Amino acid sequence: MLMTVLAFVVVLGVLIFVHELGHFLAAKWAGIWVHRFSIGLGRPIPGLRFRRGETEYAIAWLPLGGYVRMATAEEEATSTALEGGAVEAPVPPDRLFESKTLFQRMVVMLGGVTMNVLFAWLVFTGLALKNGRQVDPTVTVGAVVDSLVPAGAEALRRLQPGARIVAVNGRPVAGWDEITERIASGAGDSVVVEAEPGGRLVLQVHRDALAERFAAAQAIQPWRPPAVEAVVPGRPAAAAGLEPGDTIVAIDGAPVAQFRDLVAAVDASGGRALVVRARGRAGERDLTVVPYRDSVPTATGGRREAWRIGITGVTPWRSEPYGVVGAVVAGGQATLGAATQVVRTVRGLFSGRVSRTEVGGPILIGQLAGQTVRLGLDAFLGFMALISVNLAVFNLLPVPVLDGGHLVFLLAEAVLRRPLPLVLRERLTAAGLVAVLLLMVLAFSNDLRRVFGG
Repeated sequence: MLMTVLAFVVVLGVLIFVHELGHFLAAKWAGIWVHRFSIGLGRPIPGLRFRRGETEYAIAWLPLGGYVRMATAEEEATSTALEGGAVEAPVPPDRLFESKTLFQRMVVMLGGVTMNVLFAWLVFTGLALKNGRQVDPTVTVGAVVDSLVPAGAEALRRLQPGARIVAVNGRPVAGWDEITERIASGAGDSVVVEAEPGGRLVLQVHRDALAERFAAAQAIQPWRPPAVEAVVPGRPAAAAGLEPGDTIVAIDGAPVAQFRDLVAAVDASGGRALVVRARGRAGERDLTVVPYRDSVPTATGGRREAWRIGITGVTPWRSEPYGVVGAVVAGGQATLGAATQVVRTVRGLFSGRVSRTEVGGPILIGQLAGQTVRLGLDAFLGFMALISVNLAVFNLLPVPVLDGGHLVFLLAEAVLRRPLPLVLRERLTAAGLVAVLLLMVLAFSNDLRRVFGG
């Protein structure tokens, strides 16, 4: 629990700081007077503030955002409340926000999302440079999980074990990672899978139906050889004499063609002793193995009881290193891909293709932060980069009180050759604040349902 809380604080604190730093640096570049740089909304917490030059740096009470309080000739009631109340300080007229050119003010408004995108790009680039590209060269189908096939993707059921997928959406594939990525994230309102044998399979799943796209990608499982990569010490397989490098030929006399056949046979045993024929360095031999009961994850995210013998199968993943340029390109592609998924999620929410129950809030972010930090620094940094992209796209929504809403005000000023009336902007900002609060209520309610099983 403590690790989850700490991970959440790190994620939220770093990303809010990065976002507000973008606004702050842009404001300084434009020559705007900055009263306060705050992590958190509302008034600063006593004792957690200090002043350097014209700017006060602080941590505020509401830890769900931050702000850069810039000098302005027009105090909007809604934004003033969020930014700790009115500030009375003598400011030179040429340092006011309104005194700057339209271009400079747009740069200031876009500074936060730009920093969030650059942060994600930097993290994804660093991970690509460190780890290279993970490639699974398998293109052979092991099975189709019938329960995962969504509506519109029934054509996948025509795939038989041993079929080779040669192209997705008209582009040849060289590995399983390309297959799943193109099915889950490919453009267009349908997916075309070409297989030998199997022919041309058309999946009528809209690109914004993200859950269905993901399910379709997971419904087809790759072929894996019935070979043992590792044996868990102290488990039945180790006790029976199975060794890494062994190939399972048969179980109770029934031939085993692929690793999933082995898993299915063990799971169906009910715990009774099995005769496992193995071939390896010790030759071909029959071993008696008594499975044990274990709790394993399901394809839908839950868990179930299953029988296991304590081995892992061979995975053909290989790592291909990137050069600096390749890593930068891969980082950009990962950032663009994450942004595209967020945009599709937002579109899907409005169109009804994505359920409102999929919306998550701070509790879900905290849970995921805790899970990823346990997986290691790479997973945690990747999660932070993904949330940073989410924050950037969310802030670009044309909702007053968000950066995108302020940008709309500036675009309207560019068209009309004068600012929108202050009263109109205040009313739109108040409406935008209500919309954001309603979204937060939805996110919190979904989070609580997940926690308490609603």
